[in-house]
Amino acid sequence: MEQTHTSQSGATTTPGAQRRVLVVEDDPTIVDAIAARLRAEGFSVQTAADGPAAVDTAEAWQPDLLILDIMLPGFDGLEVCRRVQAQRPVPVLMLTARDDETDMLVGLGVGADDYMTKPFSMRELAARVHVLLRRVERAAVAASTPRSGILRLGELEIDHAQRRVRVRSEDVHLTPTEFDLLVCLANTPRAVLSREQLLAEVWDWADASGTRTVDSHIKALRRKIGAERIRTVHGVGYALETPTP
Repeated sequence: MEQTHTSQSGATTTPGAQRRVLVVEDDPTIVDAIAARLRAEGFSVQTAADGPAAVDTAEAWQPDLLILDIMLPGFDGLEVCRRVQAQRPVPVLMLTARDDETDMLVGLGVGADDYMTKPFSMRELAARVHVLLRRVERAAVAASTPRSGILRLGELEIDHAQRRVRVRSEDVHLTPTEFDLLVCLANTPRAVLSREQLLAEVWDWADASGTRTVDSHIKALRRKIGAERIRTVHGVGYALETPTP
């Protein structure tokens, strides 16, 4: 009889269904702590301590998710992200020691799906990993069960089945997280959604400490679809603007 494993977050997995996570971090204390927590959550984990080793391991091992520090020997995490994403799409959780929004936006721009600033709790990191993997699974289900039609909001088009976005008939490349964030806003156009609502809907994470993640993803999304399409309501949240009928 096949044994099951119940993670600390309550998820039940089987050994044959283990998801692979590659942790790229040059601090032995941090990488050991992350690896131990993720193994306790039921994941198969490998680690790398520099840029070249990360790219080689990702190519050979084909992880389901990458946890990636920005500051690495060899070449940095941004270059690792570019090279790994060029091989195959994989969700990336970026780690940064600097609370610098520019770093975060650059990371999102090269294909990262989410980021965390050190120091962080292992509980939150494990939760973010589960969320990113669930998002990939939802995207696969959506692709296999196409919805009829395309949502058009003026010059903005959202194709749910293909998870594609076009602005003025030009394709716009969005990360999986950016796409889900846009869809969440588009479901109730012109309605203001709080950061907490967006965090709960898109990230499945209800902790208000993560609202800066929402802000950075909104900024990245504005760069791609046009800043004028997302309205900020100060002290509340965001709304997707649509043409006046």
